[in-house]
Amino acid sequence: MKILVAVKRVVDYNVKVRVKSDHSGVDIANVKMSMNPFDEIAVEEAVRLKEAGIATEIVVVTAGVTQCQETLRTALAIGADRAILVESDADLQPLAVAKLLKALADKEQVQIMILGKQAIDDDSNQTGQMLASLLDIPQATFASKVLVADGKATVTREVDGGLETIALSLPAVITTDLRLNEPRYVTLPNIMKAKKKTIEIIKPEDLGVDISPRLKTLKVEEPPKRTAGVMVADVAALVEKLKNEAKVI
Repeated sequence: MKILVAVKRVVDYNVKVRVKSDHSGVDIANVKMSMNPFDEIAVEEAVRLKEAGIATEIVVVTAGVTQCQETLRTALAIGADRAILVESDADLQPLAVAKLLKALADKEQVQIMILGKQAIDDDSNQTGQMLASLLDIPQATFASKVLVADGKATVTREVDGGLETIALSLPAVITTDLRLNEPRYVTLPNIMKAKKKTIEIIKPEDLGVDISPRLKTLKVEEPPKRTAGVMVADVAALVEKLKNEAKVI
């Protein structure tokens, strides 16, 4: 069984992002970048499936600029077998990424595709669902537990009302939630081994995929600064402020 895992290079979650002065986007110059945390969980889950003897090969994929190879090396150090970079300087939107992943899934003949449920930079939460639709295969989003046996995957999902367990025939798309696992610490020996693993570099046109943007960002602004809290003397004063000032009751 072959597993394809999609990862994304994003601004590190510890970094306080800054909006560009022209409000065209987020300033990423000289900013620490890392793998999207949900994608790190996806790589860890794929490695665990391989360690359990269920998967035979893990292919990790990303799309973006040349520097994305650093993110792929991290995935290889966690335990992926080989990596593919779809190199492009364009602003890749979820639909374009889903089309690229579909082309690679068809080419690699994978049985399971695992993605993070969303990226922490745009919070779109769209790529996994679009990929499943393009491939016309089952999907399980927001996975907190994954069991694979007898040609199907049993997935426990995080839903608004609690947990939902579903069974999917393979091939299938799975997107990961935070409670699925805790990614392992990447050791120095594994980092050194990752440097010897293969990263294949291709272009979107090699896959015959149109990556033209469908959406246009008009303006990016920082959220308004929060005002200081107000101490109230008693419950009556609190209710009065909520009713007359905040107007929420």
